[in-house]
Amino acid sequence: MNSVTALGLRDNGFMASLNRELADFLRRARSQVDPSRAGLPSDGRVRRVKGLRREEVALLAGVSTDYYARLEQGRRITPSAAVVEAIGRALELDEAGRTHLRDLIGLPAGPAPRRPSSVQRVRPGLYQLIDALDGEPALVLGRRTDVLAANRMAKALFADFDEIPPKERNYARWIFLDEAARSLFVDWHDQARAAVESLRFEVGRDPGDTATVALVNELRERSRDFDQWWEQHRVHQRTYGSKRLRHPLVGDLTVEYESLALPGDPDTMLYVYSTAPDSPSRQAMDILASWTAGARPSPQEAGPEA
Repeated sequence: MNSVTALGLRDNGFMASLNRELADFLRRARSQVDPSRAGLPSDGRVRRVKGLRREEVALLAGVSTDYYARLEQGRRITPSAAVVEAIGRALELDEAGRTHLRDLIGLPAGPAPRRPSSVQRVRPGLYQLIDALDGEPALVLGRRTDVLAANRMAKALFADFDEIPPKERNYARWIFLDEAARSLFVDWHDQARAAVESLRFEVGRDPGDTATVALVNELRERSRDFDQWWEQHRVHQRTYGSKRLRHPLVGDLTVEYESLALPGDPDTMLYVYSTAPDSPSRQAMDILASWTAGARPSPQEAGPEA
């Protein structure tokens, strides 16, 4: 499976693959808009497909039907930033969806394609920071959710990622391919779908990144759930939320997470997990901390190779 196949496409050529990716995204986004909520007048015609018609998207965006149809057909045209913004509003895209749309169209205002170094490394000070958060789990994730570092509590709560070979140390791979992860998350389907949507966003930012494409290829081949959700072409970038777990040592607990972008390193995110004070989840976390107090992690010098 090559990079074009990973994106769900079958055309030859890199630009052709991007055009088809854009067309697929627009069609799926259009199908998810409720016409009654869009404020369009009824024309009496029976709707044979879910969502908006092409001409309705064009009307809402203020462009001609032919122009929008050519865009959705994957024709190589480059709309202005104002037109892209109007189409995003018509399709009711959130900020992640609009960013993905700008990336696929290739607007200059969008993020420049990244050409990262072969290996992401964690600064010594960041290791010290996550180790100082001794009572709260903390993960450092890099591109395509590679796990670059984890403190003692994160290893106790989720998995000991140090036992995974560096090139396979990836959060999305773990949540889809490790049966222990499927058993750990009470809301596994929600968490796994979130991982798919994040990877879709990542591919849109830099579709030429071979390591991301290789990861998508692997997960599509090895996980039916991933393959089905990938085909839905949903994108989202979660910066906070909650996870419900059934831990084998301390039972059920709910953790809230916040993600923090690191200044000077936009490809690296710090995730910190916490529990509500005086809650059963906090009690479970404290018990887990006391049971694993003797296990201190040894910092890894480098993250997975890209």
